[in-house]
Amino acid sequence: MILVPDTSVLIDGRITSMIQTGEYKGATIIVPEAVIAELEAQANNGREIGFSGLAELQSLCKMAEEKTIELRFSGIRPSLEQVKLASGGEIDAMIRGIAIENNARFITSDNVQAEVARAKGLDVIYLKPQITDFVPLAIDQFFDEHTIAVYLKERVSPSAKKGSISDMKLVKIRDAPTSEYELRMMAQEILERAKRDPDGFIEVEKRGVTVVQIGSMRIAITRRPFSDGMEITAVRPIVDVTLKDYKKSDIITRRILAEKQGMLIIGAPGCGKTTLAQSVATFLADAGHVVKTMEAPRELQVPDNITQYTTLDGSMANTADVLMLVRPDFVIFDALRTTEYFRVVADMSLACIGM
Repeated sequence: MILVPDTSVLIDGRITSMIQTGEYKGATIIVPEAVIAELEAQANNGREIGFSGLAELQSLCKMAEEKTIELRFSGIRPSLEQVKLASGGEIDAMIRGIAIENNARFITSDNVQAEVARAKGLDVIYLKPQITDFVPLAIDQFFDEHTIAVYLKERVSPSAKKGSISDMKLVKIRDAPTSEYELRMMAQEILERAKRDPDGFIEVEKRGVTVVQIGSMRIAITRRPFSDGMEITAVRPIVDVTLKDYKKSDIITRRILAEKQGMLIIGAPGCGKTTLAQSVATFLADAGHVVKTMEAPRELQVPDNITQYTTLDGSMANTADVLMLVRPDFVIFDALRTTEYFRVVADMSLACIGM
C-alpha cells in the first residue's frame, strides 16, 4: 500500500497511531516536500502545530529505521510565495499532485482537502474527528478533584492552584522540574487531541503562543520569543452551580427579567465570574429565551442550545454585527478585556439586546 499524507494528518498524529496498531504496517509512506516546507514555516513562525507535525515526521523516520514502514520524500520544495498562499490551496494542490504521480492513496483529516481530492479522482482516506473515548492526557496526572489550575514551565517544579473559589493556595506538586522535552511532548499530545476531539479546538494560534480548549479545560502553551521559556498553563472549573445556588439569585433574576437591566460581573481572576456567567446563561435558556455568547476564548460550559461565538476576522465588533441580525434575547460577553469590547457592549445594549 502506498500512502501520501497531507499536513493535517501529520499535525493530528493519527498516522503513527494507525501504523502502531498494525493497520498500515509495511506500507510505503511518501511525504511531499511541500508538507515539510509548510510544517517548517509554521514552526519558524512559532506555531505549535508546526512543531507537532515535525515531531510526527520524526516518529515516521524512526519507524522506517525499524523497517516497520518504508518512508520516501517526493516532489519539489514550494517557493516562499506558495507557502504564503497555503491557505488558498497552493500547497494542498502540490500534495495532491504527489498522490496522483505515485498512484497512491491520499490520506487527510481535512474535510475540504478530502472533497477536492475525491473530485480529482483520488483514492481518499478521510480521518474524521474521533468520537470514541480518549486515554487521559499526560497533563491530567497533575490534576485532582481540588485542582483549579496547573502551571508547568521548563526548569521549574510543577505547581498547582488548589482549593475552592474562596480559599485557593498555590502548591508545589512535584520536586523534579519539568524539562523542555517533557513540555514539548505534552504540547504535541494536547494539539493532537484538539484536532481529533469534536469537543476540542485551537482557539488562538500566534507566534509563540497557542490557546487550546478541550472540553472544559483551557490550555495556554507559550514558547520563545513570546515567553522566556516554554510554559503550559491548564485551567478547568471545579464547581458546577446553578443560579439558584447563589444567595442573591432573586435579585439577579429580577434585574434581568423583570427590570430588563443588563449586568456587569466584576471580580479578581479566579473568583468565579465565568461560573456565574454560565449559570445566568443556562437559567435564561431554560426560561425560554434565545441566548448567545461572545467569547475569546470560548470557555463557558453551557448547554448545546446556547451557541458560542468568538471573534470574526479577529474582531468582536464583526461578531456583534452578525448578532444584530440573529437578534437573540440575551448575550453573555466573556470577558471584557479591551476598550473595544466595552464599545461593543454599549452598541449592543443600545440595540436593546440584553447583555
